[in-house]
Amino acid sequence: MNQNKVLFIGLVWPEPTSSAAGKRILQLVEFFQNQGDEVIFSSAAAKSEASFDFSTMSLRGTKQSPIQLNDFSFNEFIRNLNPNIVVYDRFVSEEQFGWRVSQECPDALQILDTEDLHLLRFAREKAYKKKEPENLYNEIAVREIASILRCDLSLMISKFESNLLVEKFNIAPSLLHYLPFLEDCHSEERGISKSFSERNDFVFIGNFLHEPNWQTVLHLKKNIWPKIKSQIPKAKLNIYGAYPSQKVWDLHNEKEGFLVHGKAENALKVISEARILLAPIPFGAGQKGKFIDAMQVGTPIATTSVGAEAMFEEVLPGIVEDDKDEFVAKTIELYENENLWNSAQENGFKILKDHFDKELFEKEFEAKLKYLQYNLTQHRNQNFIGQILKSNAANALKYMSLWIEEKNKSKK
Repeated sequence: MNQNKVLFIGLVWPEPTSSAAGKRILQLVEFFQNQGDEVIFSSAAAKSEASFDFSTMSLRGTKQSPIQLNDFSFNEFIRNLNPNIVVYDRFVSEEQFGWRVSQECPDALQILDTEDLHLLRFAREKAYKKKEPENLYNEIAVREIASILRCDLSLMISKFESNLLVEKFNIAPSLLHYLPFLEDCHSEERGISKSFSERNDFVFIGNFLHEPNWQTVLHLKKNIWPKIKSQIPKAKLNIYGAYPSQKVWDLHNEKEGFLVHGKAENALKVISEARILLAPIPFGAGQKGKFIDAMQVGTPIATTSVGAEAMFEEVLPGIVEDDKDEFVAKTIELYENENLWNSAQENGFKILKDHFDKELFEKEFEAKLKYLQYNLTQHRNQNFIGQILKSNAANALKYMSLWIEEKNKSKK
């Protein structure tokens, strides 16, 4: 196949040191670059200090193009670029730019990277906070499902979420493709880790703009850590994460051994120094980048069934428990029992190799892309509801965007 021209449209510029989402989108950029494709990353957002520097050795061939939201300049930009493939980093990006892409480049293969299902995360968060049953059929679902149907392919990081879309929303499996975190399991750095006796204390890490991380830290502070601390008085819990607000810093307490550090300069290093990654996640969705990092450096994990979802099932790199008291008891046992700890560490290495090795998934993804490019008309005809949504929904999104565009002109 001839070289593709691949345009990424990001809601934000990738921040791989701040979030797993940033790391994930860069794995996709790297995949296309390794195929010999020309890759362009664009975003209407302003860059931050944490935004990835595309001039680094690994991805320096990636071009960067700032774009404007609700502005005809994007139409001119994409018409001149004329990409073969367009990748949206989440459904909101598709809502904002998808109709313009379809208008100017109707033959471009449009791919949605769902990251994790926002509708599921939203439903679980609402159920958790309001103590009510989970409702999947919510306002986010209406938008996200419509976006999935409008796209030619949606990348799913979780098999659980793929099955949910098929069973609960009747999404055709042909519109979905399972692609987990793509890890290099053959690097010499992998598998080199500190032993049980070389480690102390517990660690949690997570971007605090992500609500499940904040709620996990609150849960640790109120319900979990006091019980662990009473049994292991010398232990400390080190909390790391990007974008901590004052309410996060306020939880810091030296006497309790509950230590808030803010963003980690080197996430793998701080995780590798701890004996356990403590993450009793109360709600959320998708795969957890912190667990990938922990397994890479051989740090066992203590989490809940929601945390383990889409990550591991029978073979466990630690403990999975939802009952608070059982969670505490099993975590303490894992912390103090060297044989149990060593077994959990080995399981983590095995899970990485068996379920996240990029060599297991890249060839299949490449084949899927080739098939869709050669059979795009047939593929779209089989997803006729998606074509209807492109027409109707695009009109609504289109005219809202054009209205904003005209409004902005009047301000100039």
